[in-house]
Amino acid sequence: MRKSGILMPIFSLPSDYGIGTLGKEAYKFVDFLKNSGQSLWQILPLGVTGFGNSPYQSVSSYAGNPNLIDFELLVEDGLLKFEDFKYIDWGDDPTNVDYDKIEANKLDVLKIAFNSFKENKEYYLFLEENSFWLEDYALYCSIKKLFNAEAYQNWPEGYKRREASYIEKAKIDLDENIKFHYFVQFVFFKQWQSLKKYANDSGISIVGDIPIYVADDSADVWSNTEQFLLDDDFKPKAVAGCPPDAYSKDGQLWGNPLYNWDYMKSDNFTWWINRIQFSTRLYDVIRIDHFRAFSAYYSIPNGDKTAKNGKWIKGPGKEIFDALEKTLGKLNIIAEDLGTIDDDVKKLLGYTGFPGMKVLQFAFDTNSESSYLPHNIEKNCVVYTGTHDNDTIIGYMKNASEKEINFVKNYLRISDNDSFNWAMIKSAMATNADTVIFQMQDFLGLDNSARMNTPSTVKNNWQWRIAKGCTNEWLAKIIYDITKLYFRLPEQKNSL
Repeated sequence: MRKSGILMPIFSLPSDYGIGTLGKEAYKFVDFLKNSGQSLWQILPLGVTGFGNSPYQSVSSYAGNPNLIDFELLVEDGLLKFEDFKYIDWGDDPTNVDYDKIEANKLDVLKIAFNSFKENKEYYLFLEENSFWLEDYALYCSIKKLFNAEAYQNWPEGYKRREASYIEKAKIDLDENIKFHYFVQFVFFKQWQSLKKYANDSGISIVGDIPIYVADDSADVWSNTEQFLLDDDFKPKAVAGCPPDAYSKDGQLWGNPLYNWDYMKSDNFTWWINRIQFSTRLYDVIRIDHFRAFSAYYSIPNGDKTAKNGKWIKGPGKEIFDALEKTLGKLNIIAEDLGTIDDDVKKLLGYTGFPGMKVLQFAFDTNSESSYLPHNIEKNCVVYTGTHDNDTIIGYMKNASEKEINFVKNYLRISDNDSFNWAMIKSAMATNADTVIFQMQDFLGLDNSARMNTPSTVKNNWQWRIAKGCTNEWLAKIIYDITKLYFRLPEQKNSL
């Protein structure tokens, strides 16, 4: 069935407290999606953000981001009072997240709620169901605080190597802080599951996003060192990234540790099965970032300053997906198959049957006929005008070459007086693809000041927030009418 949706991170929602949360504005956005005739809400990873405030560099594959917890819902639960947070300086720009101010104040407010909390059956059930990751995560965070936020590789040997006597001592000495992290995660997932249920009851499916790699300094690596290619001092032997291309002459140096695929295979990919199974509880559809690394991954010597000297190494291929399907059944996955794609990646994608991605901003190559051009797009894929790593449509058109701009105008049959964003949106809607997803910024016609992320940079990313009032009935009606025109409303039955 033809459908469409909107890409909108939780942190980009409006709020009076510096960052979007899982509170009332998130519920309002679900209403906006429903009124707009959309079927999908794609979010960015929900994890605790790491280096550069990136949701793709989390300290845990499981833990939810405390910054997204809504204070007003905690007031309703009797755990906070408005006076506990309303006079705090959360930043003075409602269209940008001030991460320094959020980080300086958010946990302090949550500690007030923690001190008011009384453990109950719901809490104990949460601890039991999530013990396989939560205990290590809370312990990791608590030890990290003990050593002034140092990376775990720099901790004293006993803590770094998880020697039993040190771990037992930490559990006793840091008990209160460990319980605080239990509480924070309990609250986060309680709020998230409530929001997800509201979305599902409104006919909206959640598209979650999981990075293929985890951060070097993370609870994942510290508690599962055998799953990663590390030296005797737990430093990565090689790191992840992408080779040089037309967009980056030095390539992309991500710095994540690589997986020990031989060990993972011997363990029947249990680490991945646990991760994907957990994700199926959080999301209706899972978008796996950098899918091509399952076919072959790019390995860069640790310590290199660029990605130029990396090499491709064969990945686990279809074996991991056989193991996942055998244990978890048929999975609803979107494969991010952008970048350097060869025949082996295409074969793996075909084997899994997962839809890949087509990004229209990559389509208008003036030197050749791109497979991303709307007339070439097949049914089993997800079309984006742009992703979180792209500029907005308006920003893209402002920075494109004259030759490329003319190509876009001719192809979309538009003039200088037309709105490029709406022309591109309609073109995506008209494709034969089962699914199309749009950045919220493109419906608003925003320029590159609203860009979410610029790859290979660490400053001024992941900050954009939508202004209050933008998701109004007027805009919802416009989007609804376009969605209906191209037979993508949930209630429209068709045989296309």
